[in-house]
Amino acid sequence: MTKNELAEQVAERTGLAASQARQAIETAIEAVSDELAGGGEVALAGFGKFSVSQRAARQGRNPSTGATINIAASKAAKFSAASALKKRLNP
Repeated sequence: MTKNELAEQVAERTGLAASQARQAIETAIEAVSDELAGGGEVALAGFGKFSVSQRAARQGRNPSTGATINIAASKAAKFSAASALKKRLNP
């Protein structure tokens, strides 16, 4: 499902105009992104939790040359599904 398809579903289920639903989705995504960028986490009851995961610096290999390369430390977004969502996916 794409962002536009999600907005269409939201518009159908809530009675909002499609443009309003798209704007609401964009705003929600922006709010989650801002919170994660600040190092926080976002917990949505019954759905799951978005958080930031720290990846340590490590050594890897260049697949084409086989040379050892240094991979810098980084942050990544992580999602943990809530038990209610897991139950819905695995009835």
